[in-house]
Amino acid sequence: MRALVTGGAGFLGSHLTDLLLAKGHQVVVVDNLVTGDAANLAHLKGNANAEFLERDACLPLLDAPGPIDFVFHFASPASPVDFTRIPLEVLRVNSAGTENALELARKHGAGFMVASTSEVYGDPKESPQREEYWGNVNPNGIRSCYDEGKRYGEALTMAYRRQYGLNTHIVRFFNTYGPRMRLDDGRVVPNMVRQALEGEPITVYGSGKQTRSFGFYADIVDGVYRLSQSDFHDPVNLGSQEERTILEFAEAVQRAIGSKSEIVFLPAALDDPQQRRPDTTRAKSVLGWEPSTSLDAGLAITIEHFRQRLGR
Repeated sequence: MRALVTGGAGFLGSHLTDLLLAKGHQVVVVDNLVTGDAANLAHLKGNANAEFLERDACLPLLDAPGPIDFVFHFASPASPVDFTRIPLEVLRVNSAGTENALELARKHGAGFMVASTSEVYGDPKESPQREEYWGNVNPNGIRSCYDEGKRYGEALTMAYRRQYGLNTHIVRFFNTYGPRMRLDDGRVVPNMVRQALEGEPITVYGSGKQTRSFGFYADIVDGVYRLSQSDFHDPVNLGSQEERTILEFAEAVQRAIGSKSEIVFLPAALDDPQQRRPDTTRAKSVLGWEPSTSLDAGLAITIEHFRQRLGR
């Protein structure tokens, strides 16, 4: 197929682009490089099956070179630092950007997938989080540009399916990590790994008892591809069952690096979810998907990537 990936120069979008190319597909990447990085695609220079358009997904995409068989809408800042730095851009790409991508898919009769997030569950009152759970979201808090942007993107995607019969898919990611994350990303994995490699104190916000379930990028993009090839249209969680507290993760980073960095505690971030763990029953039953990379294995690969980038 010939696929278009918005946000394809970003962390996860670039890995999805690589997977699609490895499976013999052609890929058109659309990215305005606000949070993406052209270096993530540098290895594709000269690849006749890969095309890059430096463009804002919030602008109409209908003139994108066709034909298009599938649209993956992965464009969106996803870091807490972005929620305060560029909140309007976050909202626009998940609203106007999603509609542009859906219109492109409708024009070509293409399949469509929107990248959503565990943040649609907010600070959940149930765990693990099932796709049927409606969540506990602050609609006007510091994270609302992302939480509500993604919830709107999901609603828009389902509306296009119901009104136009579009072949749509919704994937919800849980704390995906790995090589190509931004050094200044602000999320827990790059924050702590960079701090430990540079000998800085490792910062934990709040008590450190809040939990996350870290999913390695290779497992996640495999699930994305399986979902794109399926005829399933309701949301699907993709993430790891290895639930860890933030403090446990900080200690795992210390051990993996052999770091002597001390762990320091800072005030809790506003609206920081206290628990994250996906119920992946649906992904297993519908897609035959389960993650296969342990946190220790994925962390080792990620640390080596950051070590090379930092010259450590």
